[in-house]
Amino acid sequence: MAVPQHVKNVPGRKSDLSDADWLADVAAHGMVRPSFVPPPPIRELRELTRYRKTQVDARAREIQRLERVLQDAGVKLTSVASAVWSASSRQIIEALIAGERDPQVLVQMAKGKMRPKIPQLQEALAGHFGPHHAVVCRQIIDHIDFLDRSIAALSEEVTMRLAPFEAAVTILTSMPGISQRSAEVIVAETGADMARFPTPDQLCAWVGQLPRGYSSTICVPVGPAG
Repeated sequence: MAVPQHVKNVPGRKSDLSDADWLADVAAHGMVRPSFVPPPPIRELRELTRYRKTQVDARAREIQRLERVLQDAGVKLTSVASAVWSASSRQIIEALIAGERDPQVLVQMAKGKMRPKIPQLQEALAGHFGPHHAVVCRQIIDHIDFLDRSIAALSEEVTMRLAPFEAAVTILTSMPGISQRSAEVIVAETGADMARFPTPDQLCAWVGQLPRGYSSTICVPVGPAG
């Protein structure tokens, strides 16, 4: 695999077929600098962590969708609770789905930090939650449960495959701001061999974090001094 920047501006080879033939020939003779291709264990780990990220993002979107459905039903949970998805919130939503509509009954399901906010919570639950809201909420919650299982299974596989890189993960998590999951992603994206990247700039470029110096010039006509 060649570095695109090294071959994209070569003149005189404009068709895909002739360009591919020429690139294959010069690559076979070692005339094109190869791009970094991580070894199979790192590529496999990277595929797992990237797919896990899609599942985490999908879960976040489902929670946002759940909040929109509740808002449409006049149930203002987030005006009282810090998040729409918590143990207390889920129990309240499950009761709404089951047909309970009495705010005085629903507020008794509040736990922990929500207990002192029962008066505000009772007011927030006085909405118009209907049967169609119940159907949508049921599907959303079931999907969140599915995504939780998927994320857990992927995380278990990632943990198993990270065993040979445990030392690198330990060093990364010792840095402020680097969580276990962040360390897993860093290893999956870069590998554990930093000799592949002679400079910090090259490492940043590989992971797509190198600052870019794009700029534009705006010409403003200047009239005669008034």
